[in-house]
Amino acid sequence: MALTIETTCIAPRPTPDAVGERDAIHLVRPAAFLAVAEPNAAVTYEPPIRLLAGPSPRAGSEPFAQHLERLGGLPPGSRRGDLISTLEASGLLGRGGAGFPVGRKWRSVAERADSRAVVVVNGAEGEPGSVKDRALMTLRPHLVIDGAILAAGAVGAQEIVVYIGEEHGNARAAMGRAIEERAREIARPIRIVAAPEGYVSGEASAAVHYINIGDARPTTTPPRTSESGVRGRPTLVQNVESLAYAALIARYGDSWYRSVGQAETPGTALLTIGGAAEKSGVCEIELGLTVGEVADLTGATESGTRAVLLGGYFGSWAGVGESWDLPLDPAIMRARDLAFGCGIVSFLPAATCGVSATAEIMAYMAAESAGQCGPCVFGLRAIAETTTRLAAGSPATGDLDNIERWSDQIPGRGACRHPDGAVELMTSALNVFGDEFAHHERAGRCSITGAQVQVA
Repeated sequence: MALTIETTCIAPRPTPDAVGERDAIHLVRPAAFLAVAEPNAAVTYEPPIRLLAGPSPRAGSEPFAQHLERLGGLPPGSRRGDLISTLEASGLLGRGGAGFPVGRKWRSVAERADSRAVVVVNGAEGEPGSVKDRALMTLRPHLVIDGAILAAGAVGAQEIVVYIGEEHGNARAAMGRAIEERAREIARPIRIVAAPEGYVSGEASAAVHYINIGDARPTTTPPRTSESGVRGRPTLVQNVESLAYAALIARYGDSWYRSVGQAETPGTALLTIGGAAEKSGVCEIELGLTVGEVADLTGATESGTRAVLLGGYFGSWAGVGESWDLPLDPAIMRARDLAFGCGIVSFLPAATCGVSATAEIMAYMAAESAGQCGPCVFGLRAIAETTTRLAAGSPATGDLDNIERWSDQIPGRGACRHPDGAVELMTSALNVFGDEFAHHERAGRCSITGAQVQVA
């Protein structure tokens, strides 16, 4: 069964609760507000959009009655392993950033659960460049809840915890209303927990740690959350986009999901588009669409772009020449040492200094450290401070050599993957903006602007 949609993009917002009414197709600033884009003649690509199918988002959250009329109820119950096998056959990958196969993840919990498991619906979305999860929760909350109910049945869970960023007020309100609408149907305890604001709060073990004792810092493994999570029970922590897809695959089957996709990985995905794109926001694409094709759809140009940030702050910079023909496909990107991550494609404007842009990201990542190991507390802070000096045109002797050396020393030594992700971004910056970094160190000036760059 094919699904169609009227909506093509959803623009981000500057504050947690601001909602606007302008057409996002015509926005030039990505941080304007949450708005909705209706079909526009300039948008020629019409993907088989699935997650955002249904009524225009201008109508707000889809009510349960309309959700049922459009998609029908949940599939009738079957043996626990059936849906997991279907998910495995579909090739669905998790959309929280790591890209782990969803079916395999569910099976790892189901094999240990013995009807004691917990499902954590992860909508923390602490990545600064991403708004896809909160858009999905705000507009299609019942699709996310469908996925949570199905996951609970598949892994033998008796409780569902919906974990949503405290700053995502619209999403939390929409999910709360949806849960109230379905209180009788859900048939197991379900509650919303407001995730504290912060980059690491959405990491699986950090989410479990916060739900357990109110401390949103990652914990060491083993044990994994699939072995011992909420209250020591086997716990499935799954991103909201992944659960929404699972709800559709349960209805239409693995062949339906695999029927689209332009490269190696099947299916569609939500992207958050930002930077030098005229039509910034959230779009759903077939996996395998190239960066250049996304640029054409959203108004970014090759000549107006200096580099592309792929996958967010846990992703990497890619040069324009390297990325323009790159398929946005997790398997292909992984083979090229790039990351699809949480689906961010941000076009760095050609007039923007790559060293300064990287310095701002590294300062953020250092500040967002959980503060529980040396590689984060000292390593990331040292890299951030040194990169900031270079960006500001006031380097110390050996700064660039030190950044390269520290970036080689940090991976694999932290208590979680936060420092690893940060230095991967840093390493990609040294590769893409190497000449700019060298010019900043040698001349104390920016090679783009010709002047010193002050970094806040």
